[in-house]
Amino acid sequence: MAATLVLVEIGERLRRQRKKLKMTQEDTAELLEMSTTFYGEIERGNKRLSIEKILLVYERMGLDPTYLLTGELTSDKTVVEIFKDCPKDKTQVLEQILENLTKLYK
Repeated sequence: MAATLVLVEIGERLRRQRKKLKMTQEDTAELLEMSTTFYGEIERGNKRLSIEKILLVYERMGLDPTYLLTGELTSDKTVVEIFKDCPKDKTQVLEQILENLTKLYK
């Protein structure tokens, strides 16, 4: 029973990321190189992702494997990931903050 719950939770996290990216199940299935039917089964918790597909989810959808599998966020977010998540109009502000912080710690 616990394994089924884990698969349902993984499917839900994958669904949320897909919707965040404004993608359809069809788009996501193509991106992850699988059939739409199989992808839908994953979102519903009826099928498992292979290691290769988990890596594709990370590479192509930006969903951290630890979060996908456990629901726990890692605090090791890189500067690049922070910038990628930031709206384009705010990146200059972040760049200035980083430059000022760097000067403080020299």
